[in-house]
Amino acid sequence: MPASDTSLATSARVSAAERPRVTTTVGVLALQGDVAEHLRAIAASGARPVQVRRPAELDAVDGLIIPGGESTTIWKLLSIFDLADPLRERIAGGMPVFGSCAGMILLASRLVDRASDQESLGAIDMTVRRNAFGRQADSFESDITLTGAGFDGAPFRAVFIRAPWVEEVGPGVEVLATEPRTGRIVAVRQGPALATAFHPELTQDNRVHTIFTTMVTELRE
Repeated sequence: MPASDTSLATSARVSAAERPRVTTTVGVLALQGDVAEHLRAIAASGARPVQVRRPAELDAVDGLIIPGGESTTIWKLLSIFDLADPLRERIAGGMPVFGSCAGMILLASRLVDRASDQESLGAIDMTVRRNAFGRQADSFESDITLTGAGFDGAPFRAVFIRAPWVEEVGPGVEVLATEPRTGRIVAVRQGPALATAFHPELTQDNRVHTIFTTMVTELRE
């Protein structure tokens, strides 16, 4: 075999594991809410975090996190920044998306007590009640158990701040956790969409972000 052919054959035998890996890029919708906290957790999970405010920035990410904050404000800003339709298109095209608290509200198909001018993205077949656990003064922490979707079932200390809950889910939705005091659904997954009523970004426990980063990487590859 000529030397050049030998070189080509050797090159062809290089395994995928030996090739340089492209870092997964996870965006955080940076219009309002817990943006910095999500960026930290993404980096700790091994992905490259980026802020998303424009359609071009949305086009450049492998997955997106919609943070906690004020869902009605985030929706208004999505419209102002011309992101609502591009975001719907990316989600419809299979982009992985994770919403915490206000992000869960925005990912719902149906809302109870929606604001008059509020819409949602319909990424998960669920009905969500806004501010279901009470006002800011009613914020609390609770030990929950996350199972399914790669979670190990170990206790997770969840932070609930003016949190929603899920009142019902469609047949394609996997329930990942309930809040033990109320029995209400607080974490779900449907395909490439993940949502929590609590704020995992406000803890040092990065399991939720690690699971989401893994989802994004697997779907990209």
